[in-house]
Amino acid sequence: MKILIVDDSVSWQNYHKNVIEEIFLEKDFNDFYIDLASSAQEGYNLIFQNNKTPYDLIISDLQMEETYEPKYAGVWFIEQVQTFSSYFKTNIIISSGCYNIKQIAESLNVEYIPKRTAVNDINNYKEFLLEHFKI
Repeated sequence: MKILIVDDSVSWQNYHKNVIEEIFLEKDFNDFYIDLASSAQEGYNLIFQNNKTPYDLIISDLQMEETYEPKYAGVWFIEQVQTFSSYFKTNIIISSGCYNIKQIAESLNVEYIPKRTAVNDINNYKEFLLEHFKI
């Protein structure tokens, strides 16, 4: 399983990565690889480079670099991912502190989990992630 985490916060990148690694260790699943990107542009570059062997799961923040205003950088990133036919089956999750995360996720037809939920209820977050893993 290939996973991409896109967030401008190294703390959040590590949080998501550590939770995923913990889940896989608990499930005795060793066939996974996690890439990290610190911006929407960096995430896009990784998507482009991995077009022939796409990521199975992408977790993206919304509020990153301001280059794509008035859109959130994460919205721009997800829209770009969705243009690649090789990524049509990729699970995409928005994890953000943005107040309108639900509406944005619905408009992009992706899943979402508020960061406050991910951090305040780690068991709920783990269960949420497990629903999106193909193991």
